[in-house]
Amino acid sequence: MLSEEDKRLYDLDVLARTIYGEARGEFNRTDGGLGALMAIANVIVNRTKFPQRFGKSISEICLKPHQFSCWNANDANYQMITSVQLGDNHIFDLCWNVAENIYQGKWPDLTHGSDHYYASWLSYTPAWVKGVKPQACIGQHIFFKLHA
Repeated sequence: MLSEEDKRLYDLDVLARTIYGEARGEFNRTDGGLGALMAIANVIVNRTKFPQRFGKSISEICLKPHQFSCWNANDANYQMITSVQLGDNHIFDLCWNVAENIYQGKWPDLTHGSDHYYASWLSYTPAWVKGVKPQACIGQHIFFKLHA
């Protein structure tokens, strides 16, 4: 059985890898930057308010099938996010820092409570967006609050 500290570190690790897989390219964009990384973490932390729907822990939320595409075994990012380690590159180290600060509630929610997002560069609009007002547009992602 994992200790509370081990669970916390596992959650942080999975959160950092999810941020890295979902938004690492945003950091160097003028319309994304640090805020884009924070926003992905905000959505994940916001989902903790709905454990029946999304999962009971950060890691469960991130690893739930079909929620964050970077964790799909056939996704181009999967191998990278499962092998990267702290110290390998500055973007992953930054994702870890973002994960830690958002997890601890030290940084604000830039998404205004959003629990979903999608990449604006997709060639289609997801069906779940219909009739839902965006809460924020940060970098190449559009954020939505589907659960109150």
